[in-house]
Amino acid sequence: MTELLNTLYVQTPGTSLYLEGDSVRVVLPEDGQRRTLPLRRLQEIVAFGNIQFSSHLLTRCAEDGRPVVWMSAGGRFLSRLDGPTRGNVLLRHAQHLAHANPDTALDIARAMLAGKLQNSRQLLLRGARDNPEHADKIRISADAIADAIPALTTVPDLDTLRGIEGNAARSYFGAFALLIRPGLDIAPFPGRVKRPPTDPTNALLSFLYGLTRSAVHGSAEQVGLDPYIGFLHGLRPGKPALALDLMEELRAPITDRLALTLLNRRQLRAEHFETLPGGAVQLTEDGRKKTLTEWQDWKKRDWPHRLLGRRVPAALLPSVQSRILARHLRGELPAYMPWMI
Repeated sequence: MTELLNTLYVQTPGTSLYLEGDSVRVVLPEDGQRRTLPLRRLQEIVAFGNIQFSSHLLTRCAEDGRPVVWMSAGGRFLSRLDGPTRGNVLLRHAQHLAHANPDTALDIARAMLAGKLQNSRQLLLRGARDNPEHADKIRISADAIADAIPALTTVPDLDTLRGIEGNAARSYFGAFALLIRPGLDIAPFPGRVKRPPTDPTNALLSFLYGLTRSAVHGSAEQVGLDPYIGFLHGLRPGKPALALDLMEELRAPITDRLALTLLNRRQLRAEHFETLPGGAVQLTEDGRKKTLTEWQDWKKRDWPHRLLGRRVPAALLPSVQSRILARHLRGELPAYMPWMI
């Protein structure tokens, strides 16, 4: 049950964290107030923006295998501190061999993309039922994504596979805009814009994707996989390709659906976003606080898992899928089985 331990999110600029015995002492900048939390209750620490850590605390977290993750104020992943690499070296060797084999890599990438497309389609179909005014347009996009899924079995290479993904993503985000209720006090969603996001919806999506990526990265390392050797995403220095691969299945049902909930229920409004010089948009400190609170509750929600035959909390899905991939790479499963709702 260690994967369900709490995550400490720290976002107030100028906050300092210190090691105090077997606890972490958090000192807030505005009033110098100190708060102490037992380390045994924390799975990881995630810091946004200008947060200070003592060297003793960082050393202790590394020794315990407790990750410390740094994110930008807008939720972009910056870096991660962890202890020694864990896991069986034979598993990582098998992962590298699978990546080097074009047929094996393509099969795994196909399965991952099939999971993403199916989950994206299901979110749109659900949205069509709740949006009768735009239901026909939304279903057209859902049908286009559905048509792409059987085509995955015949693609000859990764470039063709990525082309299908790109087309499906454009169709998906075109329909996603119709799932956002009219009359909100935020700018319209123009489609997916990143690096940087220039509207509130994209700012929220980027923030939540950063949280998801951090969780998946940690789960892959805990299982013993190399988070930088992926199959669907290409290799690039500093790019955690496998973490990006594994989070694809989670984007629509976990991340995108939470974003829609926060916006459509007006839990996040215009006042929770700010525009930076240059036009980038990000959540305010209060906006991040509200989003993180909902994110923690959202991760407790149970989801059906076909392979396991039971429901699994969202917080455990990255770990479950990492273990399923590890079993396939070891030869214990004939194929990688993506998580699909």
